[in-house]
Amino acid sequence: MQLWQKQSIFAQNVALLLQYIHSKGYFVTLGEAFRSQEQANIYAHEGKGITDSLHCKRLAIDLNLINAEGIYLPDSKDYEQFGAYWESLDPLNRWGGRFKRIDGNHMEMQDL
Repeated sequence: MQLWQKQSIFAQNVALLLQYIHSKGYFVTLGEAFRSQEQANIYAHEGKGITDSLHCKRLAIDLNLINAEGIYLPDSKDYEQFGAYWESLDPLNRWGGRFKRIDGNHMEMQDL
Protein backbone atom coordinates (compact mmCIF):
# COMPACT_ATOMS: atom_id res chain seq x y z
CA MET A 1 0.00 0.00 0.00
CA GLN A 2 1.32 3.43 -0.88
CA LEU A 3 1.66 6.11 1.80
CA TRP A 4 -1.08 8.30 0.31
CA GLN A 5 -3.50 5.36 0.49
CA LYS A 6 -2.71 4.78 4.16
CA GLN A 7 -3.08 8.54 4.81
CA SER A 8 -6.51 8.41 3.18
CA ILE A 9 -7.62 5.51 5.39
CA PHE A 10 -6.23 7.35 8.42
CA ALA A 11 -8.22 10.48 7.50
CA GLN A 12 -11.41 8.43 7.10
CA ASN A 13 -10.81 6.84 10.51
CA VAL A 14 -10.28 10.28 12.07
CA ALA A 15 -13.62 11.40 10.62
CA LEU A 16 -15.35 8.37 12.15
CA LEU A 17 -13.67 9.05 15.50
CA LEU A 18 -14.76 12.69 15.50
CA GLN A 19 -18.35 11.66 14.79
CA TYR A 20 -18.18 9.06 17.56
CA ILE A 21 -16.87 11.59 20.08
CA HIS A 22 -19.68 13.98 19.17
CA SER A 23 -22.28 11.18 19.46
CA LYS A 24 -21.17 10.64 23.07
CA GLY A 25 -21.93 14.27 23.96
CA TYR A 26 -18.41 15.65 23.79
CA PHE A 27 -16.79 18.26 21.61
CA VAL A 28 -13.37 18.05 20.05
CA THR A 29 -10.92 20.42 18.44
CA LEU A 30 -7.95 19.41 16.36
CA GLY A 31 -4.43 19.59 17.67
CA GLU A 32 -1.28 18.82 15.77
CA ALA A 33 -1.76 16.62 12.71
CA PHE A 34 1.34 17.38 10.63
CA ARG A 35 4.79 17.90 12.09
CA SER A 36 7.87 18.75 10.07
CA GLN A 37 10.96 16.63 10.58
CA GLU A 38 12.70 19.70 11.99
CA GLN A 39 9.96 20.12 14.62
CA ALA A 40 10.08 16.40 15.45
CA ASN A 41 13.82 16.72 16.05
CA ILE A 42 13.26 19.71 18.35
CA TYR A 43 10.57 17.86 20.32
CA ALA A 44 12.81 14.80 20.63
CA HIS A 45 15.68 16.95 21.88
CA GLU A 46 13.36 18.53 24.46
CA GLY A 47 12.03 15.12 25.55
CA LYS A 48 8.52 15.91 24.29
CA GLY A 49 8.45 13.56 21.31
CA ILE A 50 10.39 11.27 19.03
CA THR A 51 12.34 11.90 15.83
CA ASP A 52 10.43 9.28 13.83
CA SER A 53 7.00 10.67 14.71
CA LEU A 54 4.09 9.49 12.57
CA HIS A 55 2.93 13.11 12.56
CA CYS A 56 5.69 13.62 9.96
CA LYS A 57 3.96 11.10 7.68
CA ARG A 58 0.48 12.54 8.31
CA LEU A 59 -0.47 9.34 10.14
CA ALA A 60 -1.03 10.85 13.60
CA ILE A 61 -3.21 13.49 15.17
CA ASP A 62 -3.59 15.03 18.60
CA LEU A 63 -7.11 15.91 19.71
CA ASN A 64 -8.47 18.27 22.35
CA LEU A 65 -11.46 16.82 24.18
CA ILE A 66 -14.09 19.14 25.64
CA ASN A 67 -17.08 18.06 27.74
CA ALA A 68 -20.67 19.25 27.38
CA GLU A 69 -20.01 22.10 29.84
CA GLY A 70 -17.23 23.44 27.64
CA ILE A 71 -14.41 22.29 29.91
CA TYR A 72 -11.20 21.05 28.27
CA LEU A 73 -10.30 17.55 29.45
CA PRO A 74 -6.52 17.12 29.37
CA ASP A 75 -6.30 13.86 31.35
CA SER A 76 -5.51 10.73 29.34
CA LYS A 77 -8.18 8.73 31.18
CA ASP A 78 -10.82 11.03 29.66
CA TYR A 79 -9.82 9.71 26.23
CA GLU A 80 -9.94 6.02 27.12
CA GLN A 81 -13.29 5.16 25.52
CA PHE A 82 -12.29 7.08 22.41
CA GLY A 83 -8.88 5.42 22.28
CA ALA A 84 -10.56 2.01 22.42
CA TYR A 85 -12.93 3.02 19.63
CA TRP A 86 -9.99 4.32 17.57
CA GLU A 87 -8.19 1.01 17.90
CA SER A 88 -11.35 -0.87 16.85
CA LEU A 89 -11.42 0.95 13.50
CA ASP A 90 -8.25 -0.62 12.07
CA PRO A 91 -5.69 -3.13 13.34
CA LEU A 92 -2.92 -0.61 12.60
CA ASN A 93 -4.50 2.12 14.76
CA ARG A 94 -2.81 2.80 18.09
CA TRP A 95 -3.94 5.03 20.94
CA GLY A 96 -1.29 7.02 22.81
CA GLY A 97 -2.89 6.19 26.14
CA ARG A 98 -1.26 2.77 25.89
CA PHE A 99 2.25 4.09 25.16
CA LYS A 100 5.10 3.78 27.64
CA ARG A 101 5.06 7.59 27.80
CA ILE A 102 1.29 8.05 28.01
CA ASP A 103 -0.11 10.46 25.42
CA GLY A 104 -3.88 10.10 25.74
CA ASN A 105 -4.91 12.69 23.15
CA HIS A 106 -2.73 11.06 20.45
CA MET A 107 -4.16 8.77 17.77
CA GLU A 108 -1.98 7.19 15.11
CA MET A 109 -1.86 4.57 12.38
CA GLN A 110 1.26 2.44 12.24
CA ASP A 111 3.23 2.56 9.01
CA LEU A 112 4.32 -1.06 8.57
